[in-house]
Amino acid sequence: MTSTNVEWFINAPRPNVFRALLDARSVRTWMVPDGMTSRIHEFDARVGGRFRISLTYDLPSGTGKSTAHTDTFHGVFARVVPDREVVQTVEFETADPDLTGEMTVSYHLADAPGGTRVVARHDNLPPGLAPNENEQGFRMSLAKLADLTEHAAKH
Repeated sequence: MTSTNVEWFINAPRPNVFRALLDARSVRTWMVPDGMTSRIHEFDARVGGRFRISLTYDLPSGTGKSTAHTDTFHGVFARVVPDREVVQTVEFETADPDLTGEMTVSYHLADAPGGTRVVARHDNLPPGLAPNENEQGFRMSLAKLADLTEHAAKH
C-alpha cells in the first residue's frame, strides 16, 4: 500500500490548529478540496468516536468514489493527543474493490517559529487512489486549514 506525506506551516498557535482538527464546523470548511462541498453526517471527536463525511463535486463532471459525484467516507478517531496529534482510521463507502480498505490519516503538530508545523500523513492508500491526486487534495485542505486558523488567530 502507498502513503502520502505533506508538511505545512501554519501561522497560528498549535492549540488553535488542534481545535480546528476536532471541530465539525471547522472540518466542514477546511477538509474539502477545491471544487467540492463538504457535508458532515456524524462527528464525535474523541478516541473511539465515529465520523462520516461526504464530499460532493460542485460540477457534474466530477466522478465520485461512492456515487456518481460524491465521495463518502467514515472512520474512527484512533488517537487524540491534545495539541499534538490526531489519528483517524478511514474507509471510503464504495463497491469498487480498488478503493476499499482501511486507511490511516494522521496529523502531527509541532511548534515552529511564528506558528505550527503540521505533518499530515495518509497511509494504506488503496490501489484506485492515485498518490499524486491524494497529495494534491491534502495540500488544498491544509491550505484551507491554514487560512481558517490564521484568520481566527488575528481576531
